[in-house]
Amino acid sequence: MPTPAPPRTPPRLWDISPTVAPDAPIFPGDEPYSLRWTARLSPDCPVNLSAITMSPHVGAHADAPLHYANDAPAIADVPLDTYLGRCRVIHAIGAAPLVTVAHLQHAEQDLPPRVLVRCCERADTVWNPAFTAYAPEAIEWLAARGVKLVGIDTPSVDPADSKALSSHQQLRRLDLRVLENLVLDDVPEGDYELIALPLKLQGACASPVRAILRELQ
Repeated sequence: MPTPAPPRTPPRLWDISPTVAPDAPIFPGDEPYSLRWTARLSPDCPVNLSAITMSPHVGAHADAPLHYANDAPAIADVPLDTYLGRCRVIHAIGAAPLVTVAHLQHAEQDLPPRVLVRCCERADTVWNPAFTAYAPEAIEWLAARGVKLVGIDTPSVDPADSKALSSHQQLRRLDLRVLENLVLDDVPEGDYELIALPLKLQGACASPVRAILRELQ
């Protein structure tokens, strides 16, 4: 009898989504997460039911092009394929105030279509207006190498005080997708499978995602 093959070890998963909670850091003036109960288990009720209110930009999220252009698609109308597939995590820890091309060049070879940049030693758990963003030139450089989705472990690809939103406008011009507010604290630099599907929210400017990375096998 042939020796049976040993069972395959399931690929490792990294949850790169922060917890969505009332104290989650948000842009000043944005709608925080709130939960209320509309029904509770009792002799007269067989279930617990809750209702939530929140900005779709709380926690890990995908911006829709509508977020930065009035005539652009809402999140329910954005194709899903970009949010699923091979990606590279690039470390640019300490980069400030912007991730530049120089922070990315060491990981340039054979870039997959998705790139997530880790800027933070530990992702912020309180609002920090001095967070690191992308230089618009870095987004253009990535797009020129076939990248279709960029991500970052801070609240935005543009600085908190930006009015021009130059990096978001680069995303629009180059037809790239974006993930923001990721948690990459424990993720080594390298290649993974990204799974970060947005919800089909009609008319919305963004959607929360449960973003994960899966070990390649």
